Amino acid sequence: MPDLMISGPLAALAGGTVTWLITAAGSLLVLFFNRVNKRLMAVICGFSAGIMLSASFWSLLLPAKERAEQAGGSAWLPITVGFIAGGAFIILAAKILEKIKRSGANRRDSSGRGLLILIAVTLHNIPEGLAIGVAFGAACEPESVAAAIALTAGIGLQNFPEGAAVSLPIRQDGASRLKSFMCGALSAIVEPVSAVIGAMLAHMAFMLPYVLAFSAGAMIFVTVKELIPEAAEDKRLGAVMIMLGFAAMTFLDVAL
Repeated sequence: MPDLMISGPLAALAGGTVTWLITAAGSLLVLFFNRVNKRLMAVICGFSAGIMLSASFWSLLLPAKERAEQAGGSAWLPITVGFIAGGAFIILAAKILEKIKRSGANRRDSSGRGLLILIAVTLHNIPEGLAIGVAFGAACEPESVAAAIALTAGIGLQNFPEGAAVSLPIRQDGASRLKSFMCGALSAIVEPVSAVIGAMLAHMAFMLPYVLAFSAGAMIFVTVKELIPEAAEDKRLGAVMIMLGFAAMTFLDVAL
């Protein structure tokens, strides 16, 4: 256990840093393009959505059930409460963002728009970082470490278009390419921090099932609300990519 207490947060920090850097890589697109083709976004977002849906079950909800049963309690309670709380967190965050938008409705400059986009993306990056941290913090066997790495890879993949989704609109509003890139790169800087917090929470055994389910609820809500509609811009291609993403993540979680 002492080794896990040391390695868990460090591994979570590394995982969160990787996903942050991938977001920054996505933001680099603003240096070459002013907008991204909708068909390409359908491919990226569809594949990412499939990955996140699969990861939410195999890497978060199923381990939450197993940990709750190992503790001798009822598995349905932490899973249900945590899952609903995760979705509620995203809804509350969205309401806070709407209030900020209304209060800044008269701000037409690109820096005001960039701030709003940064807040929006940062809020939903928090549960993603928590999910990475919890996965690494709870990993006590080679199989669970592989699952945590797979989850990190899945979140990183869907972070790539997020970086572009932040930087490109800011660029279209007239900001410089460098400023647009910086906004996109900074949008996920919260992930390493929340990953470390998640790893620390994972060592509180009674809270672990709740935290795992919370992360799953938040991730699924964001996936359904943001990634799937983007993939639906090309319905057939988007559906195919969701299936492929789900299958790929399931393979990583089950086979490795």
